[in-house]
Amino acid sequence: MRWERLFADLESQLAAGAAEQGRWDVADLVRAERAQVRLLDRVRAALGTRVRVDLADAGEPLAGELLEAGADWLLLGVTPHRRALVPLAAVDTLTGLPGAVAPPAGRVESRLGLGHVLRALARDRASVAVRTRGGAFGGRVERVGADHVEFLPEPAGAGCATVPFAALCAVVSS
Repeated sequence: MRWERLFADLESQLAAGAAEQGRWDVADLVRAERAQVRLLDRVRAALGTRVRVDLADAGEPLAGELLEAGADWLLLGVTPHRRALVPLAAVDTLTGLPGAVAPPAGRVESRLGLGHVLRALARDRASVAVRTRGGAFGGRVERVGADHVEFLPEPAGAGCATVPFAALCAVVSS
């Protein structure tokens, strides 16, 4: 009888240990899974959600509906008629993202970088308000290179302002 109780006790301890180990294994797997989540995938899952974006220029935050997201940018609907193109590298804080995660972007979607969107604005000769880490100005997207964009300031008179993508915080439609 003693031996049976001893083995029963050992079996219950083993079962409890296995259950505890299973909980730790699940927690480790969840942490490992979360470590693979990219910000862009969270942003893409939040399309249609209202968010607030604090930028690297420490200026006024942008708030609006997440309309689109590309390889390295997001597009906010700031008002019904104004849009803000924000490079992800310029984002200090995003507030309002749900916990959902979108599957990885497809090949075409993952190739649509900031330069593609800026080239479309240049083609449309769009007037914009530009926010950089060093200041803000109004202008028109003139030319887009591989890693920089040129704006023709408005009113015209001064030469083009060349802004490296890395210094760009937001391009807001006028």
